[in-house]
Amino acid sequence: MWLPMIGMTALPHVGGFYGSFITRKEVKNWYPTLNKPSWRPPNAAFPVVWTCLYTGMGYGSYLIWKELGGFTKDAVVPLGLYGLQLALNWAWTPIFFGAHKLKWALVEIVFLTGTVGATMASWYSISRTATLLLAPYLSWLCLATALNYCIWRDNPEKKEE
Repeated sequence: MWLPMIGMTALPHVGGFYGSFITRKEVKNWYPTLNKPSWRPPNAAFPVVWTCLYTGMGYGSYLIWKELGGFTKDAVVPLGLYGLQLALNWAWTPIFFGAHKLKWALVEIVFLTGTVGATMASWYSISRTATLLLAPYLSWLCLATALNYCIWRDNPEKKEE
């Protein structure tokens, strides 16, 4: 049982690793040019926070998988929602940092946050521990959504002529 636990715990980090290649350059060049709220976390906090959040969500997905006996019929909704939120999570970085589409990143993170809430609701009756492992993630997404909104609001897109 070690292999599924390690694999499912590590899986979210794949998208985080990919996103770090996009973010690394943009944090130095583009991101400093944006108007940002004074309450935003320091840049150094993001990799630490995301490492913890990815590990927690990954291990939570393993607990759900194990409790439901693997990829069974009963696992379709809870693990399907988990997969959807993971795909949405991985998509945000290329939209925000890669394409510099602040409004689309905001729309996307709102859907992501709602999907994480739905994932938590679907997990609650299966494993409260797994659900609680997503609570810091949902909290961080609320902060990230507010931050995305403020950045979008304070950095209007330039009209192309």
